[in-house]
Amino acid sequence: MHIIVGIIAALVLFAILVIVHEGGHFFAARAVGIRVNEFSIGMGPLICKRKTPETVYSIRALPIGGYVAMEGENEESEDERAFNNKPAWARALVVAAGPVMNFLLAVLILGGMITWSGTSVEPYVADVTAGMPAYAAGIEKGDRIVSVNGTEISEGSELNEALSHIPADTESISLGIERDGKTQEMDVPLQETEDGSRMIGIRFEVGHNPLKGILYGFQGSVEMERQMIAALGDILTGDTSQGDVVGPIGIVSLVDQTVQVGMYNVIYLLALLSLNLALVNILPFPALDGGRLLFIVIRAVTGKAISDETEAKIHFLGMFVLFSLMIFITLKDFNVFILGNG
Repeated sequence: MHIIVGIIAALVLFAILVIVHEGGHFFAARAVGIRVNEFSIGMGPLICKRKTPETVYSIRALPIGGYVAMEGENEESEDERAFNNKPAWARALVVAAGPVMNFLLAVLILGGMITWSGTSVEPYVADVTAGMPAYAAGIEKGDRIVSVNGTEISEGSELNEALSHIPADTESISLGIERDGKTQEMDVPLQETEDGSRMIGIRFEVGHNPLKGILYGFQGSVEMERQMIAALGDILTGDTSQGDVVGPIGIVSLVDQTVQVGMYNVIYLLALLSLNLALVNILPFPALDGGRLLFIVIRAVTGKAISDETEAKIHFLGMFVLFSLMIFITLKDFNVFILGNG
């Protein structure tokens, strides 16, 4: 039964990612006056559609993507509202809007999660764990930590940051403690945990500031994108096994495992998938958003050296390569996750 729940959850996540991504293209196109002929969720055979005077909204059978079909996107058009008749900045804005929206979705998700769990505020001690070094040293609930080894701090997170940079052979730290309007220095031993980190056994008060949460969400998203870029570089250079790359079946399996852990982890996985989608789509490869951006720049420099028809053929070839790669990865996933031959 749980695999059915996992499949449903994966379909929901795919739908959210596609709606956000294609919604970015759609609303950006509308904002700069480009005619949108169709907004589709899914690919392949049509399931249902709703037609308006200007745009057809459709749902298709294969939940592996979607598209926004704009007038003059892949062919010549005399319509003044056609994609190909808009200035380069407008076309670049529309193309970039999809990956940008996926990145912003991750920022909002992570920011919301951080806000919900709480962010550090002024370093007032909320709790001292009995039997830990801080308790033995005499630190009490309500104390304010004002310095670490002589360096002033203003947030509880700065103590944790200081602890993470203390040399391994350091046995204790000096904390400046403010209590009842008076400041005193306390020497507090360090206790090493199983993972090698250092701790003293205190918990700080936390706040639930949405602006601070969004800021931390942005910083976390940037750092995760940096790690994804590094991982992609390792795959391309052969430093990491290409077996780590998974397709739809692998993602469904991952979602299924995550659902069993809890909804909090599923939401976090959605942020990771959204960042991954943003990164992949911005790569300068034909048919991807990054490839289209590259052609916008090239054509802005070279003028009519490359026609709309030539660019369309190159993007079609790129799409063929991408679909071939997707089929290969899907077959590999089927062998690993369905047949168990991994």
